[in-house]
Amino acid sequence: MAFVALTKPRIIELLLVTTVPTMVVAAAGLPSIWLMFATVLGGTLAAGGANAANMFIDRDIDGLMERTKGRPLVTGEVTPRQALLFAIFLEIAAFAWLWGMVNLLSAVLAVAATLFYVFVYSLWLKRTSKSNIVIGGAAGAVPVLVGWSAVTNSLDWPPLVLFAIIFVWTPPHFWALAIRYKDDYQAADVPMLPVVVSLKKTASRILVYTLLLWGLTLLFAPVANMGWLYFGSAVLLGAVFAALALRVLRNPEPQLAMRLFGWSITYVTLLFAAMAIDEVVRSGF
Repeated sequence: MAFVALTKPRIIELLLVTTVPTMVVAAAGLPSIWLMFATVLGGTLAAGGANAANMFIDRDIDGLMERTKGRPLVTGEVTPRQALLFAIFLEIAAFAWLWGMVNLLSAVLAVAATLFYVFVYSLWLKRTSKSNIVIGGAAGAVPVLVGWSAVTNSLDWPPLVLFAIIFVWTPPHFWALAIRYKDDYQAADVPMLPVVVSLKKTASRILVYTLLLWGLTLLFAPVANMGWLYFGSAVLLGAVFAALALRVLRNPEPQLAMRLFGWSITYVTLLFAAMAIDEVVRSGF
């Protein structure tokens, strides 16, 4: 179980929530079950390897934060060497699997996301820049590109807009959590936004990104020729997100921030589910 914990399963679940609906849109209907399975498995291996590498890198600061002090490398259940070898093994397996069972483009994109997450975010930006999660969040947006390329073996404007949606969704999602755990990041000397600017300014940034996110989800409708089910869902879900972000701006306390954080996960799940359902219904199954 310690090695499973290294992969951060909850984060992987969220990444895969975006991959399968993207494949449905790319296929203009349901892709083959085998292709969905192969892509999801490869994505799971790649994301798991990235997360294990991140835990290897962050093992010093994880022990300083309440939220992460129970992680396997902090408790000693897994040694640093074991964690690093496990991460490398998962990445090699992910690349080989995706190349052999899906296509080379998907394999390259998945592993490139890991390299970006490890070397740009974990080793550089996380500890040096208040824009860490803004730039580093790009790695979490790559699964939509993997999903699209798995079906089409190419990229186009719709997956690029989806990439932008997840890229812009990540900061308000994570900053809401960072408000709750501001003291943790401060103790570990990690410059997450709530640590280096006021909570009010953090909340204003959350609102700006939320409004930009809302606009991008509406833009996706004409770019990908989506139907009214998706468009109506994007309007409603974005309105709720913006309303919660506005509440945090008016009163940037941890409890309201965590409500926003919880909604951000529900939001992306419902948005991508609506996207898939819209496509399946209009394709006649």
